Amino acid sequence: MDFIADYYEIIKAIHVIAVISWMAGLLYLPRLFVNHAMNMDNADIRALLEPMERKLIKLIMNPAMLLTWICGFLLVSIPNVIDFKVDIWFHIKFLCVIFMSVCHIYLGRERKKFIIGEGIKPHKFYRLINEIPTVLMIIIVVMVIVRPF
Repeated sequence: MDFIADYYEIIKAIHVIAVISWMAGLLYLPRLFVNHAMNMDNADIRALLEPMERKLIKLIMNPAMLLTWICGFLLVSIPNVIDFKVDIWFHIKFLCVIFMSVCHIYLGRERKKFIIGEGIKPHKFYRLINEIPTVLMIIIVVMVIVRPF
C-alpha cells in the first residue's frame, strides 16, 4: 500500500485523464449512431461510420474505461482515502460509475446491431441515450467535488 500511496498524485492524474477520454467516447459514440441510423440506406456513409465507431470503442473507450477502473481501485485501496462507512457520496459515485459501464457495454452491443443491420433503433433514440452519460457525469462530479453526503 505504501507504494500506491507514494504515487497517489500520479495515479489520480492518470485516473482523471482516463475518465476524460472515456467520457469523450461515451458522448461521441451515440452521436455517430444518430448519423448511422439516419443513413442506413447509404452504403458510403455506413462505410465511413463503421470504422470510426469500431476505432472509437476499441482504441479509446475500452482502454480508457479499463484504466479508469484500475486507477480508481488503486486510489480507494489507499488506507484513509475513503471511509466506506461514512462517505455516502462515494457509494453514489460508485453506483453511477457502474451505470456508466453498463452504458458502455450497451453502446458496444448497439454497434454490433449496426454492423449486421438488424434491431437498429430510430435516430431520436440515440439522441436521447446520449444524455445518460452526461447526467451520470454531473452526478459523479458533484459527489467527488462537493461531497454532499
